[in-house]
Amino acid sequence: MPERPSPYDRLLDAETWAFIDQSDAHYPPDAVAMDVTDQRRVYDALCRAFDAGRPSGVTTTDQHIAGPATQIPLRTYRTGNGSPRATVLYLHGGGFVVGGLESHDSVCAELCGRTGYEVIAVDYRLAPEHCHPAQFEDALAAYRHVAAASEHPVVLCGDSAGGNLAAGIANATRSERRKPAGQVLIYPALGNEVTRGSFITHAHAPLLTTADMVYYERLRAGGEAPVDDPTFTPLTAGDFTGLPPTVVFTAACDPLAGDGPAYCAKIVGAGGKARCIEEEGLVHGYLRARHSVSRARDSFTRMIDALATLGAEEWPD
Repeated sequence: MPERPSPYDRLLDAETWAFIDQSDAHYPPDAVAMDVTDQRRVYDALCRAFDAGRPSGVTTTDQHIAGPATQIPLRTYRTGNGSPRATVLYLHGGGFVVGGLESHDSVCAELCGRTGYEVIAVDYRLAPEHCHPAQFEDALAAYRHVAAASEHPVVLCGDSAGGNLAAGIANATRSERRKPAGQVLIYPALGNEVTRGSFITHAHAPLLTTADMVYYERLRAGGEAPVDDPTFTPLTAGDFTGLPPTVVFTAACDPLAGDGPAYCAKIVGAGGKARCIEEEGLVHGYLRARHSVSRARDSFTRMIDALATLGAEEWPD
């Protein structure tokens, strides 16, 4: 058995270490040293290795909508059980650099199958070919298109980079007539300082390090990150009033673990509803472990429950 870095040798169980080892075999810890083409190639291989396929009864339709600079690809997931009662707009993770419709296909399909809701995935432009605010602009355009076309509540959902984009949309649309009914953010990158908190405690965590986060931030920004720009770092927003009900999931062994509690505290402090659920013994990217790691499986069920509740315009007990 390979040597396990402390303190993770005691914080993570055997199932989670098996997931980490399999992930490292496809997307090595030094992947950020590769050029972007190779990063995307190995990330796609990683996602294929953990792909669980679509549940029976879930169908998809691909389309393109007009975006601020180019056409934006969308993929819609539906079940055959009549009209859905809500729509989930899903924004994928990948550091704003990798990922797309295929990388999170089975995740979106399972969200659809288990909630019965329509799920729409967004294939936003990636850095470094398209720097900020390209990703945010595409995500916002997709949300406004979906909200205008849907008769149902629209719930935002995203993991990692996608959680950042969802929170940016929530802030930008909080005064609009069709603002989101809620948001579920999965280990989101929201903009805490990388020189303190969990970015220090978990600077060398498995599957994502603080150095990786700095790399992705600079690539997205095309250099230095903008200051006090809530479309880049949602935690820098000056006003958190009017944000939709929010449930955040964080992995305890993740540099981003502190972003979720900080964001939820700001929403609650502004009079809104927010809850952060820290999942013990899990690492960044554990969505891919939802079929192999018991803790990840249980967390995914809690995500489903949160989406189902917010889509019904209720607040989880």
